[in-house]
Amino acid sequence: MDIEKKVWEVLCSEEDLNKRVKELGEQITEDYKDKNLMVISLLRGSFVFCADLVRAIDLKTKVDFMTTQSYGDGFSTSGNVEVVNDIKGSLEGYDVLVVDDITDSALTMDYVLRHLKEKNPKSIKSCVLLDKPSRRKVELVPDYCGFTIEDKFVVGYGLNYGDHYRNIPYVFVVTDKDR
Repeated sequence: MDIEKKVWEVLCSEEDLNKRVKELGEQITEDYKDKNLMVISLLRGSFVFCADLVRAIDLKTKVDFMTTQSYGDGFSTSGNVEVVNDIKGSLEGYDVLVVDDITDSALTMDYVLRHLKEKNPKSIKSCVLLDKPSRRKVELVPDYCGFTIEDKFVVGYGLNYGDHYRNIPYVFVVTDKDR
């Protein structure tokens, strides 16, 4: 599919994203005000969302990164999740918030949460920009969610297509319609 030749329908505008990230930052600030917060960003997709989110959190916050991989055809997961790059430090004494761009099958987030729990954090929760509950393969409800969406192929604001378009400042749906 050549998405340059397809119609892009804006799903979440830049303004919608800014407003929702600010709201999430305020809620997380309130929920973690007396805690030792560590945000763990799942690379690569969450880096744009996570950067905006941590700037919206008005607390002393430590940030770390993980890279995971699940083999599939690019549109769906195989179900085999692998940690490619793990966090660098200890989680003991931290209240951990794992941030990802999207949860659909929830296999990756479920795997990461279980993996990180073994590192003995005080608590662990999840935050996603987009949630596609209709695609769940495991029971998981993100603790914080930007937007719940239908099962559509989305790109932009960190979400990629062929390792491109992460820099688009809004989330769009790639339609079947030609331009």
